[in-house]
Amino acid sequence: MPIADSDGTSIYYERHGSGPAILFVHGSGGHHAAWWQQVAALRQEFTVVTVDLRGFGKSDSSMPEFDGQDFPGDVVAVLDQEDLTDAMLVGQSIGSVAALRAGLLRPERVGSVVLGHSLGGISHPELKELAAADRAEAVKLPVIDRLLTKRFQQERADLTFLFQQMGTFNVAKMQDLRNLDTDGPSLDDIRDSGVKVAFLAGEKDAVLSVKTVTRAHELLPGSHLEIVPDAPHSMYWETPAKYNAAVAHLRRTLTAPKEAA
Repeated sequence: MPIADSDGTSIYYERHGSGPAILFVHGSGGHHAAWWQQVAALRQEFTVVTVDLRGFGKSDSSMPEFDGQDFPGDVVAVLDQEDLTDAMLVGQSIGSVAALRAGLLRPERVGSVVLGHSLGGISHPELKELAAADRAEAVKLPVIDRLLTKRFQQERADLTFLFQQMGTFNVAKMQDLRNLDTDGPSLDDIRDSGVKVAFLAGEKDAVLSVKTVTRAHELLPGSHLEIVPDAPHSMYWETPAKYNAAVAHLRRTLTAPKEAA
């Protein structure tokens, strides 16, 4: 069983396939197994790494409380353990915050970071205001309606049930990840790191609007923007073919050498 040591905490991860590396970082209701539709589709062309942040899945969950500020170090521990270079980190929702911070901590190992349905905790007054307005609308909906479309829930009751069951394997909860946004990186921090950033958004995301993500892309020179039609916040689960195609495209595209800082 592959385990990485994150400052004394055991972090479970899995490695599949071969080729350029993609490391997935789950959100508040996920863990390594949530990426089953990505691993199966991408491992023929890429090295696919999935990880359980502390308190999630098979990673150490014995601590009395969890600090989201520790999560980037969990990702870094796996990068170091596997000696990955030019990896692309792909975050889902709040997991994108951990992914971006890990990329900035190890730019020599991370070539790019994909912020899935997230602004990555970037510290910028305009973006914080836009994201807060989106959240104010999102909280008016039941949680499941924020993540999956009504149509999917009706047509795929089985996968909707499984999606909800995924979170029952975790000890840590959403509130344990929220302080990841504290003291986030600035646009200059990201630019100076040399790490490429892509924003991956779903057209029907009820948590973070396309308008907000597009504005973040405009404010971060050199960033990439992928908007997937008819896709919700949990695109990786509901529309895996579209999500996988977008991730594969970004992995093939974001391979140019970094500019000298």
